[in-house]
Amino acid sequence: MKNNPIGRGVKTLWIPLVLVVVLAVSGLVVYRLHGQFASQDLNANAGSGIEIVQFNPKVMVYDVYGSPGDTALISYFDPDAKVHTITASLPWSVTLSTTLPTVSANLMARADGDQIGCRVTVNGIVREEQSANGIEAQTYCLVKSA
Repeated sequence: MKNNPIGRGVKTLWIPLVLVVVLAVSGLVVYRLHGQFASQDLNANAGSGIEIVQFNPKVMVYDVYGSPGDTALISYFDPDAKVHTITASLPWSVTLSTTLPTVSANLMARADGDQIGCRVTVNGIVREEQSANGIEAQTYCLVKSA
């Protein structure tokens, strides 16, 4: 029998040829499916139908009061829940503002006198008010969710 050079070439190249044909047909099918289901632009309608609602920020006011001229050690949470500790003359007040949907308000105070009070106001509404009497009086105000 004679060796056919074309037969030998087909024997060695038939796997790569089949692989090229399969990849070409697969690519064509995927391309057609993308066209059928419109998945070329994944962000075409991103954000449509979403309405941005404007809202007013929360305004919290911490007040500490007592006998005028007394000093107090005051600790309070800011809107990011960081603790601030100061020594201040009475009366004392601080106003904080946030756009967070909810915030916890915590205020603690100890006076060097015999009376002290605290108040937490959120958006103009008094949410918590406490007072105490006694030697080195101390009090706290807590609003769990403002």
